[in-house]
Amino acid sequence: MSRIYHLKRVQRIPVSLEQAWNFFSNPNNLLTITPPFLNLKITNQVYGDEIYTGQIITYKVKPLLGIPIFWLTEITHVERLKMFVDEQRKGPYKLWHHQHHFKSIDGGVEMTDIVHYAFPFGLLGNIAHAITVKSQLNKIFNYRYLKVQELFGVWKGEGQ
Repeated sequence: MSRIYHLKRVQRIPVSLEQAWNFFSNPNNLLTITPPFLNLKITNQVYGDEIYTGQIITYKVKPLLGIPIFWLTEITHVERLKMFVDEQRKGPYKLWHHQHHFKSIDGGVEMTDIVHYAFPFGLLGNIAHAITVKSQLNKIFNYRYLKVQELFGVWKGEGQ
């Protein structure tokens, strides 16, 4: 049986809620905050500058040994200026459910990512997670954290 894994990241960003939403809800900006080693390419026409419920986005990504993998996601929920969800419909995971939450705080925005994911192949998928995938996902989200700081600055609010 495949295990369901969970990843949660919180980042505080010194911009307005509107600025954060405009950046993160634009599918084309995913390329800006994705590490170059993944070689991510959006492969379909993306309409508009803001995601919408039902939107389909297709990608080619090379996460391991330069082998290209097709990935199709659907934006399944959008609450403007609050949250959106993307779910894999076809790709390397058995389950990929990624929530993006945004909340105004003093001095900026708190952005929270919550990802639930699972692998096919039962025990073999769980072993792959332990050997490579968990650390790969952490590298991706660490890169994104630093890239967001580079783009928008370091939050200097209380408690940091």
